[in-house]
Amino acid sequence: MGKNKFHEGAGPSQRQLRVGELIRRALSDVLARGDVHDPDLNRMSITVGEVRTSPDLRIATAYVLPLGGRGQEEVISLLARNKGELRRVVSKKLSLKFAPDLRFQLDETFDRMDETREMLSRDDVRRDTDASSSEEPDSE
Repeated sequence: MGKNKFHEGAGPSQRQLRVGELIRRALSDVLARGDVHDPDLNRMSITVGEVRTSPDLRIATAYVLPLGGRGQEEVISLLARNKGELRRVVSKKLSLKFAPDLRFQLDETFDRMDETREMLSRDDVRRDTDASSSEEPDSE
């Protein structure tokens, strides 16, 4: 039985990363141009932060966020409602053997960056990081 590389610690392959980036660009382009026949979806500005693909490239999970961060649940439901059309349009732009099944999740990267920035700006953390950097020996 084959190993499932998607859940091991090794991470995605170069092929998965390359195809994920191609899908991200195509999906971003489709959403920016309003190529979908849904006026509710076309009126929203959506950022596609990342697309992760399964090892067999049949499933692509797009991490999306509406511009401004408001209406997140609405964006996910609109994208899910138009999943078939988005899949068709994206697969036309790419030359893949199979059109991947698109899945959508909220991109929480920006929230984590804000939390990290907030944590690093705290006085006790700043004091610890300053103390550890002054303890390093000079490399002369």
